[in-house]
Amino acid sequence: MKRVEFINRFSKGCFLFQSGAVQQLLAFTSLILLVVFFSIASPNFLQFSNIVGILLSTAVIGILALGATFVIITGGIDLSVGTVMTLSSVMTAVMITTLGFPIIVGVLVGIVTGAICGLLCGLAIAKMNIPPFIATLAMMMIAKGMALVISGASPIYFTNTPIFSNIALGTLIPGIPNGVVLFFAVAMIAALILSKTVIGRFTFAIGSNEEATRLSGVNVKRWKIKIYTIAGLFTGLAGVIMASRLNSAQPALGMGYELEAIAAVVIGGTSLSGGKGTIVGTVIGALIMSVLTNGLRILSVPQEWQTVVVGCVIILAVYADNLRRKNT
Repeated sequence: MKRVEFINRFSKGCFLFQSGAVQQLLAFTSLILLVVFFSIASPNFLQFSNIVGILLSTAVIGILALGATFVIITGGIDLSVGTVMTLSSVMTAVMITTLGFPIIVGVLVGIVTGAICGLLCGLAIAKMNIPPFIATLAMMMIAKGMALVISGASPIYFTNTPIFSNIALGTLIPGIPNGVVLFFAVAMIAALILSKTVIGRFTFAIGSNEEATRLSGVNVKRWKIKIYTIAGLFTGLAGVIMASRLNSAQPALGMGYELEAIAAVVIGGTSLSGGKGTIVGTVIGALIMSVLTNGLRILSVPQEWQTVVVGCVIILAVYADNLRRKNT
């Protein structure tokens, strides 16, 4: 009873604080300013096809960021999401093209692959007491190697199953790719999990004060494993959508996505120290990253300078998070 009262009272306070978070408003304002700037700088930016392209590119980074939000709220970090996404893509492709299983089976295997990787990270962190940075760094290398081994270090194309691309590029809603619809649908599910379920409450409680949560009777290790597994589900789904969007599984793809996902989460107001964050903020952060990348590309900024800008944005996001913690 004490455990339930502690978690309910604490989580309610967290949600009340976050619902009016200044950072979330600032992130949304930054998004609007970026859109206005690039619209003035290039007449091609606000074209419908370009906006759809931005939303479609946001789908992958956004879904990765949704999973990372759960992990970062607990005070952890996940550096493996990029390569685990790639491994999930490869597993999906192998099941469908090489082994000839139905598309639905391949999709489920891809998602489960992400969940298993998340489960292994959770076990390493909770049971072996390995720091999240090291555990997920190791998983990043393992997933990268496994993707290359399983694929033979070569791309796998869905030549015989062109319908697979409809998962991301099809249009159940005229003009809007399915990948975009899936992203916002998954974001709503993530928001419900984080705000309306027990696992969401424990996520905030662990991130705010892990020791107090443990002393209140919560099995923190078990819930950490569950949280990392849920984050892995999001990563696996992102891998399926990426494979569908490219109509292939690219085993060398994935490195760098983890930084963009983490940046999107932090820009959206989630604290790297844990205990604070919202799904709405993460969605806004993912849109900011996509708009920034797309706008720089439209302005013909060289790829190497685009990378520099993204790196600067990550530094600014972390610095802003430090300022928020000091003010709090």
